[in-house]
Amino acid sequence: MAKYLLIVDFQSGPDDAPMSAWTDDEVAAHLNYYGRLNRELTESGELVGGEILTGPDLAKVVTSDGSTTVVTDGPFQEFKEWVAGYQIVETETEARAVEIAGLVSAVPGRGGVPTQQPIQVRRIMEDGPSDVEEMNAFLETASDAR
Repeated sequence: MAKYLLIVDFQSGPDDAPMSAWTDDEVAAHLNYYGRLNRELTESGELVGGEILTGPDLAKVVTSDGSTTVVTDGPFQEFKEWVAGYQIVETETEARAVEIAGLVSAVPGRGGVPTQQPIQVRRIMEDGPSDVEEMNAFLETASDAR
């Protein structure tokens, strides 16, 4: 079994209306879909965890040169896409993780239309590189790793 991180990107789908413009019934349908899906994945043993994240206006960006730490506050108006949340699933195959990501992407929005949120599927490494040789081998498998 492998673990996969499903990253839920907040991005406008076919309907650009913010959730604040949705009806209460549309918001309830959205939340109920997620609740039902999460229960099913928990019962099947595939859902390991997940969280909803605050918006980018509450985020902090931290950089450091090793001696000075700089913290920048939001809002980040330039972001058109941002991470809304994530789930960790444990599946037999990558294909099943992709299938689950498709179910997450199809969460209903206004009028019951699927939001088509982009979902990144990333395998969680069991062990990270611990020396130069392992790091070089890892970098060979990662495209554009810098």
